[in-house]
Amino acid sequence: MPFGIWSLVTALAAFAITAALGKPIIKFLHKLNFGQTILDIGPSWHKDKQGTPTMGGIMFIIGSVVVGILSVVLYNLFGTGFVGVYQEDPFRVSTLVYAGIGLALAHSAIGFIDDYIKVVKKRNLGLTAIQKLVLQFSATAAYLAVLGFTGHDTATTIPFVGKVELGWFYYIISAVVIVGVVNAVNLTDGIDGLDGSITFFVALFFLLISSLLGYMGVTFLSAAVAGGCLGFLVWNFHPAKVFMGDTGSLFLGGMVCALAYAVDMPILLLPLGIVYLCEMFSVMLQVSYFKLTHGKRLFKMSPIHHHFEMCGWSEVKIVSVFSAVTAVFGIISFLLVKFGI
Repeated sequence: MPFGIWSLVTALAAFAITAALGKPIIKFLHKLNFGQTILDIGPSWHKDKQGTPTMGGIMFIIGSVVVGILSVVLYNLFGTGFVGVYQEDPFRVSTLVYAGIGLALAHSAIGFIDDYIKVVKKRNLGLTAIQKLVLQFSATAAYLAVLGFTGHDTATTIPFVGKVELGWFYYIISAVVIVGVVNAVNLTDGIDGLDGSITFFVALFFLLISSLLGYMGVTFLSAAVAGGCLGFLVWNFHPAKVFMGDTGSLFLGGMVCALAYAVDMPILLLPLGIVYLCEMFSVMLQVSYFKLTHGKRLFKMSPIHHHFEMCGWSEVKIVSVFSAVTAVFGIISFLLVKFGI
């Protein structure tokens, strides 16, 4: 089967499985009374969403992980070769793929604990910030240790620059980058369909970039994540019938980082993750400005998507505009790789 068709089949399979899991999982979450608690600090009209099932990210976690692994294994057994700009060692690529899935699942487990505390223990804030960071840095350290033990070097590729050797700083910088991006993706999950839509486009462009470079395993995993996000949007697009919860958003954050490291270009997290980063920095700026000015606000509300809500934008408009921005920066990222490697 041609490489492109295999990728399409992977995406469609992940979409179908995720979408099909929606109804039984939502019914199960309703039965367990796993409803979202809407905090008073959010927009007042979000109170209408009180009780909507959360932890729904389980459906795309199952769809993308199962299909992604099967696709990589089956293609290695029965697929045909593909040569992009350069072809990496299949063992190394497979290791990066499986380690990346482990990174995403580890962060998802942290998110599940957080969701469980919020929903079952009725503690709205879940894990404390310190608890969450300790667990996230531990999961990230384990991921980076696997990369180191399997021969992954401490250099990173930058378009138009080439390989840049970072030595031990590679691990320190990577730990901060991964934990930062994971939490940025988590902050993006604030309105119906936003996180799933943004991550769909991010995964789509990682699919194109990895296929250009010849990373087959990464391409199939990207296709599975993109398909899983679309399958989830069947149930999560406004008005949402289910939320992904931290279980899902932390998984997506880990997966986005895994895809960037699997193509050896974490620098791509800057353009491809532009919306995630804007969400994170809007919170940081809001808090800093509030403290410096003794109570004044830079935005009407943060993260930034809530600011636009307060300005009168509908949730669908915000998702559409933010997705378009991601797509534009995705095209820029693809061109940087195509002409800069």
